[in-house]
Amino acid sequence: MHPYISCLFSLAVKPEAFGKFKALISNIVAATRAEPGTLVYEYSVNEDNSTVHILERYNADAVVSHVDTTFAPFGKRFLELCTVTSLVVYGTPDAEVRKRLDPFGAVYMTPFDGFSR
Repeated sequence: MHPYISCLFSLAVKPEAFGKFKALISNIVAATRAEPGTLVYEYSVNEDNSTVHILERYNADAVVSHVDTTFAPFGKRFLELCTVTSLVVYGTPDAEVRKRLDPFGAVYMTPFDGFSR
């Protein structure tokens, strides 16, 4: 099993809802910052505030806790303000992680060579 799970989410956000979305994300990021197994958790937006990417990297054993404990209280409001248009997952997630990511149409990419520093 690969020691890390990385995710790249692409979201569609209505530009007029971006202010509310950004405020919600501030709360999600603050909660996620307290997770020791979350290594990268970054939101980026295009010029017209219509497309947002989330770049996430976790210790492999931290994804389930993030989804079930930290993100869950925000999930309903999050999905009211955006649509997940794609999710690419890197690493070798186990069945429990996949169970949480599959509903977003996750595409799984398995590492076969390379390194991280």
